[in-house]
Amino acid sequence: MGNLLSVWSTVGSVALAILILLVMITIHEFGHYIAGKSLKFKIDEFSVGFGPALFKIKRKKSGELFAVRLIPLGGYCAFHGEDGLEEEQAPTPEEELPDLPTHSEHSEGSHKPTEPDPAEEKIHVELTDSVQGDPSVAALSQDERVAADSVQGDPSVAALSQDERVAKRLHYTDDGGFTHMKPWKRIIVLIAGAAMNYLLALLLILIEFSAYGQSVVMVRGVEPSEEWGTELSFREGDILLGAEGRAFYLTTDIAAAINHRQAGDRVKFRVSRVQEDGSRQEETVDIVLRSAVEVENSADFRGVWGALGVGVETREDGNRYYMLETASYRFGFFGTIGRSFVYSFRLAGSIFKVIGELLTGRLGLSALGGPVTTITMTSQIASQGFRDFLEISALIGVNLAVFNLLPIPALDGSKVVFTVIEWVRGKPISRKIEAIIHAAGFVILIGFAILVDVLQFV
Repeated sequence: MGNLLSVWSTVGSVALAILILLVMITIHEFGHYIAGKSLKFKIDEFSVGFGPALFKIKRKKSGELFAVRLIPLGGYCAFHGEDGLEEEQAPTPEEELPDLPTHSEHSEGSHKPTEPDPAEEKIHVELTDSVQGDPSVAALSQDERVAADSVQGDPSVAALSQDERVAKRLHYTDDGGFTHMKPWKRIIVLIAGAAMNYLLALLLILIEFSAYGQSVVMVRGVEPSEEWGTELSFREGDILLGAEGRAFYLTTDIAAAINHRQAGDRVKFRVSRVQEDGSRQEETVDIVLRSAVEVENSADFRGVWGALGVGVETREDGNRYYMLETASYRFGFFGTIGRSFVYSFRLAGSIFKVIGELLTGRLGLSALGGPVTTITMTSQIASQGFRDFLEISALIGVNLAVFNLLPIPALDGSKVVFTVIEWVRGKPISRKIEAIIHAAGFVILIGFAILVDVLQFV
């Protein structure tokens, strides 16, 4: 019976982890959807999950399909013409216009007046009506005027040459097709997913800090020292709030505060200390380091706790652990709001720091985890209580926001880069080349995710 309950508990924890990931990804795609609808993009489908549809409904007015699919490991918001490949195959407006005689053709040979072609006269009338009084198109050919008429009044093309104006005006029709919309609109839609992830994470952090307080490190025991005594050491029950005038938000902040310091150096710590009457009071105390500290990367805490004089205990499993625990600390209404914002920024910054350490070789791939590792860790943490559920959900939300904005092919950040290049050049890079780059990037990302998971078990 006990084994059966253990199995069901594990299944429930994994299901909870998958639910958190599904919600975060769905919120991400919903950000794209909301921004797209607001800016008049045409959306073909909004789907929760992948694979065969379990439920679907299509709106008659907009033609949008909403679906819930079998595999609950993501979702997507499909914009009409998102890859833009069809526009490179379709004939341009110039190709669809009839061949008309030009002034040079009339001037060659005989100077005998010719009768006006009815088709030419009709187009001339339409052009005269549509660009009446616009000197910027006076010198353009009829084909170019048709293109100019489609974007009359767009200041973004004012500084371009005539050829560039024509190309730009023919491309951005704002008809709802993704690549036909103006670049600034596409950029907003692309970053909206990450923005929604961040806003949800910030909301979860606010709820956690308001309901429980911020997670902080508390010292449960101190290693005795005849050399320094108790005046320059932590005391049992001290909560670490900051050092050298800087507040602690992440555990890595503690390591950063004493990194590159030598044995005997004094560091001013801000702590919440238990008083004789049992109450707590914030104090600034001098702590002498008992050994030198050289931290190599974000995952390296060797020597940190020992240098701070934190006690060590041997547990039932035979392993030795530093006498530390996580505590909750409240900072008041305005302090909670302010620290929630700063904490979310610091989380995002730590992700960039880890990426930098990976690129420079200071941190190995074994310190990372892929989908399997993420689900395993999430299930373990989220099942411990609602507070842990909020914390891991917020962490995943910030991770998704930051990761999706990286300029890596197949991610939103890379698509933003291509859109900015198109905006600056006045014309896009070949859609086929862009599609190949994103497809290759997707394959590489999947391979990388599998690799970092395998390294966890090697």
